[in-house]
This record gives sequence, C-alpha cells and structure tokens, in this order.
Amino acid sequence: MTTTTDLESYEDALASYDPVMGLEVHVELGTKTKMFCGCSTELGQDANTQTCPVCLGLPGALPVVNATGVESAIRIGLALNCEIAEWCRFARKNYFYPDMPKNFQTSQYDEPIAFNGYLDVQLEDGETFRVEIERAHMEEDTGKSLHVGGATGRIHGASHSLLDYNRAGIPLIEIVTKPIEGAGERAPEVAKAYVAELRELIKALGVSEARMEQGQMRCDVNLSLRPHGREKFGTRSETKNVNSLRSVERAARFEIQRHAAVLNSGATIIQETRHFHEDTGSTTSGRVKEEAEDYRYFPEPDLVPVAPSREWVEEIRAGLPELPLARRNRLVAEWGISALDMQAILNAGALDPIVATIDAGADAASARKWWMGELARSANESGTSLDELAITPAQVARVTELVAKGDLNDKLARQVIEGVLAGEGTPDEVVDKRGLKVVSDEGALTTAVEEAIAGNPGIADKIRGGKVAAAGALVGAVMKATRGQADAARVKELILEKLGVSEG
Repeated sequence: MTTTTDLESYEDALASYDPVMGLEVHVELGTKTKMFCGCSTELGQDANTQTCPVCLGLPGALPVVNATGVESAIRIGLALNCEIAEWCRFARKNYFYPDMPKNFQTSQYDEPIAFNGYLDVQLEDGETFRVEIERAHMEEDTGKSLHVGGATGRIHGASHSLLDYNRAGIPLIEIVTKPIEGAGERAPEVAKAYVAELRELIKALGVSEARMEQGQMRCDVNLSLRPHGREKFGTRSETKNVNSLRSVERAARFEIQRHAAVLNSGATIIQETRHFHEDTGSTTSGRVKEEAEDYRYFPEPDLVPVAPSREWVEEIRAGLPELPLARRNRLVAEWGISALDMQAILNAGALDPIVATIDAGADAASARKWWMGELARSANESGTSLDELAITPAQVARVTELVAKGDLNDKLARQVIEGVLAGEGTPDEVVDKRGLKVVSDEGALTTAVEEAIAGNPGIADKIRGGKVAAAGALVGAVMKATRGQADAARVKELILEKLGVSEG
C-alpha cells in the first residue's frame, strides 16, 4: 500500500482512468426526541444525562418509532424524487464498538423508506449534472467516544477513553447515491456540488439545520477507478465522516490521485475505510471494510413495520416548499441575472440575506449590490459569514430606502452600514448621531458651489470654454466642503447653471 506521498498527478490519473463515486450522506434530524425513545436531543448537555433504558439497550426495554422522524424521512424522499415504500421494516445491524450501547444499530437494510430517486445539481459554470439516488433510509446515531490524555483527541496516544451516550439514538437519515459515473475530471466538483445542493434541500425542508461543522450532516466518499474502456468497477475506498463541502472535493481528488498511483505501481487497492485530514487534505488508512453479510442484518423483532398510507404521503408532498434549484432558477429569471451571477451569490452565502432584504422592501438590484459589495467585504475582513454580521436584512433595506429617497448617497450609506456593524444603533440612529444626511438645502448647496467656483477660477474658465468634463473637479471641491453629504448630480447641475453652460 502506498503512503500519502505516493500520488499520481491529477491530469495523468484522469488520462488513464475513469473515477466512479458513491456518496453516503448522514443527516441528523432536528426532532425534539430520539428515534426510538423520549430522550431529548438537545445539544451541549452534560454527558449521559439524556439517556434511558431504551437508548442504552438495557434488557426488557422496548423501542417506539418517532412519527416525526418517519415524516421527515418521507419529506426527504419526496424532495429527492424517490418512490416511497408502502411497507418497510427496520433491521438490526450488528457490530461491536464501544459507542454502540446495544452492540447493534437499528437501521434499515433491504427495505428502505425511500428509493430510486435523483437530484439535479448545478456546477459552477451552470451545467446541470443528475445524481441518481439509490435509497434514503432511517436509522439511529451512535454515542460519542472521547479520547483523553493525548495531544490530538484521537485514540492513538490517549491514556483512556470516555463514552457519552447522549447522541445514541438521535434519528438519522442516510442518503445513498447510485454509482456516479461520467463526471470525469469534474468528479470532485460534482461531489461537492451534490453535497451542497443536498444541504440546501435539507434546510429548505426544515428537517435539519444540516450544519456540517457540528456533525449534523456528514459525508462518506466512496471512490474507485477503472481503466478507460472497461465496464467493471474497480475496488473502492470509503473516506468516512467528511464534514465540509471543501473537504468532500479535496477527499475525492486525493483518492483519485492515490488510487492511480497504487494501480500504476502494479499493486492492488484494498477495500477499506479511510480518514480525511483537514490540515493536509490527505487520507490515511482506517480499517478493512466489512461486507454487508458481516453485519448479520435481520429484521428488528421489537418494532412493527412502517406502512405510510398513500393519502399521508400525498399530503406531505403537497406541503413541500419550493426546492432550492427551482427557487434559484426563478430568482435568476426575476432578477435578470446570469447563472454565473447566481453562483457567485451562492458562493458568498448571500442568497438568503438578499431575499430577506427584498422581502423587507428593497429592490433586487440594491439588495444584491450591498450584500455582494460592502457587506461581503466586511465579512471577509472580519473572517465571518454574512449571516453572522451585526446587521439585519431589514436594516439593509432601510439603508436602500434612505438612498432612494435622496437622504443618503452611496458614500454616506457605506458610513451608515459601518456604524450599524459597529453597534452604533439602527440606520436612522447612525444617521442622526453622525450627522450623515445629504445636504438638500438649495441655499447651502448654492453657497458651496459659488465658493468652489470662486476658489478655482481656472477650472471655471475651462468649463465656460466648453470643457464640461472639468466640472468634476468643482463637484469634488463641493463634496469635500460638505463632507460628502451633497447630491453630486445636483451639485453638477448647479455648477453648470452658474457658469451658463449646458450639459449637452
């Protein structure tokens, strides 16, 4: 087996092999209680305070299915264009691991709640790629192992481990793709775009916040290579629990290069799980991967089958919100922007703030301008996301209203936004405290214009001689005198009037 330094160049790898991916995404549902008991799912509580005989697997305890968990699974399945099973069962997936209190996981095996669907995803250049969905099934999460005494928080080097079972039994939906073929060199990009689109879909459905950094959504990246012209898939590796969009892309790219290096050296790929390392973008070996038969699946004897009525399924379907791709396509048409413009908005995390600002009364162009300009710059400088800035969409809408009324120009509006971000109050309060309103008093403007003309006779003569462009210098002088609080267009009109020159 190669080390993490034995990599083929990406271009050479793609010259010889076709990548085939399979993505398994676990989504932690936002239910109030666990999947098979009444224990709370609230995060951040003291270890082992949210447990009971059911989620600890104590003798004689009987599970009961969480109805909201089932409904969430159906919502996800419908949004993924899946068929919804008329009858399905839970199964026991048997394996021993310290954070699995029952020594089996209650999951679904050959009878998932949703199956045979697809999700269309848009790549950065606007191309649409269809990812086929094999299944979406219900299961429960494990507990959490805490490795103590080492430098890395991993088991290697730790002096001992502690177990927190608060997470054990929290409902999960696992969404499994069919083999993703035909992406070629764009395979890592497709993987990232799929997980991004799936995350937006899950959030739109309201079934989970899908925060990858908190483990509410995580992806296992299965990857194999096959020589060009072959039909049979190669041996796959499975990079486990990748928890950011960028890391999904990097993990797929790294494994393509690693697999190619192994195959080109004449060695064989080992079917195994692997760990992704954020700091290096590399993967390392975990354990040899079990096959399904090693888990000794059998139907869960303590739970009745799940048989959602067709009426209930159609009622859920009728209540689905507008899904992310359809929403984006509608907004592109309504706003008159390109697919690339929309992609830039998505990359900046600005779509929801922009929509909320429009809903608060701003026009679309102004909302985009401020969120993608001044506010994006502030977020970058402070190292935060747009939704973490100390300004609300309603406040941005108020700034755009003040500009539209002529109370502020763009320069003053930037100062108002700066003041709001600094905690100086609402836009109106910042305007009052800083004295930022546009000077609209014609008398004051006229005086400032006359002083600028008197102080710059040479420029005034040029304007009288027909060089209207020279008026910019006088406009600048007036703006400086009024601390940027004059209406530049009106100032220019007054200058030309005073000098007896027409714009044309």
